[in-house]
Amino acid sequence: MPHQSVTFISVKAHTLRMQRVKIINEPAELVPMFRCVDTPLKREVFKEVCMAWKTEEEIMEKYGKDGVLALRFFEKMKLVEIRWQQKEDSIEPVNAYHSFYSSFHINASWPIFEISDVLYAAIMPEEDYKKLEDKIVEMVEERGKFTGDVAEELGVSATLLKSFVKRSVRLEYRAHRIELIKDQ
Repeated sequence: MPHQSVTFISVKAHTLRMQRVKIINEPAELVPMFRCVDTPLKREVFKEVCMAWKTEEEIMEKYGKDGVLALRFFEKMKLVEIRWQQKEDSIEPVNAYHSFYSSFHINASWPIFEISDVLYAAIMPEEDYKKLEDKIVEMVEERGKFTGDVAEELGVSATLLKSFVKRSVRLEYRAHRIELIKDQ
């Protein structure tokens, strides 16, 4: 399902503030949510960008290189938005990050086997997932591949495959195909 959100506008202290609500309609959409808080460091960085706009430099100072990697992960998962921000001590603007959504709405009435697939994909140990992701990347190559063919070749359900792809920062769904994310 395409990227869905609902935007509400609230007026507070004479400023207009956009509040976006992420609507989660299918179980695989939960995977990015679980993965954004799967380590204490990612959890803390995510809290920071939920509270205020933070530059990469601010995150680097407080959390180091892994904090910046967490920002990249959030960006690939479409959980943060980016804007140019002027630094006080420089003419050059820098990227600042902020949580894209102010809240989530989850429709949680899915079959138990689908939820178990989602949870399995979300909590799979990183080294096991990396091997699987590499296998999928090899399967789809540069051309992409039909999702049914990938699921059949791996011997997994459509929900589990979609959950694996949602966890990846290298893969994405395009219609009924899995493709490599092209770096910009």
